Amino acid sequence: MIDLSFPPMLEDLRRTHGARDMDFEMYEAFEHPDETAWWYRLWTGNEEVDGSEFRFFGMEGSGGYTGLWLVREGRPLTEQPVVFLGSEGELAVMATDLGAFLWLVAQGHGPDEVMGWSDDGPCEPDPDALQVARRHAPDACRDPEEILGRAREEFPDFQGYIDAQCR
Repeated sequence: MIDLSFPPMLEDLRRTHGARDMDFEMYEAFEHPDETAWWYRLWTGNEEVDGSEFRFFGMEGSGGYTGLWLVREGRPLTEQPVVFLGSEGELAVMATDLGAFLWLVAQGHGPDEVMGWSDDGPCEPDPDALQVARRHAPDACRDPEEILGRAREEFPDFQGYIDAQCR
């Protein structure tokens, strides 16, 4: 049996997430690997990949996936980077870990805001998500620009990694 349950910090965010205007919906649990494989093969056009290096936990309105990229071998899920794979091939490393992602969401930055798609800028800070971030990741409190900058700096090859799998 595959354990698809969220780590406590992500489960707390799921229970409280309700950022007013954020286009981001969390799943009840991580997407099943069979569903990930089906979608990732379709998305990359490559029948030889299965997306097993990802644990998707949410999606935005146009169908882009948000999840963990299991690139830090042997490290817990909470220490894996959070990535976005858009429905039209857009890509972003959103945060270096789940703690930083909590702070992004708490400060009104979901996938649309990270990609620059929101005409109005970030959503209003979410007081419930702020409580979750303070409780689970007090040391990760940084402004969104710093969170995104650290993610891009630490994982500059994400685009190349994905491009190498696409057909």
